Amino acid sequence: MSHLNRYEIRAGPIAGLRLPFATWAVLMREGITTPDQLRAVADHLEQFEGIGRKSAQIIREELARVAPSNQGP
Repeated sequence: MSHLNRYEIRAGPIAGLRLPFATWAVLMREGITTPDQLRAVADHLEQFEGIGRKSAQIIREELARVAPSNQGP
């Protein structure tokens, strides 16, 4: 039987992002369920209880990783 690790990186409700379970829990508690909602608060993620500097940086890096390229062919 597997044990849930709150710091294990995993896919969640926002497609393409892989974040720790604890981070997903905070985002869900705050009602952040879409990439656009997450991008809108990306500059002040640390304001949410449970998201510190390191978690905020991970979220920002994930957003940058999955961001659609604006470059043409």
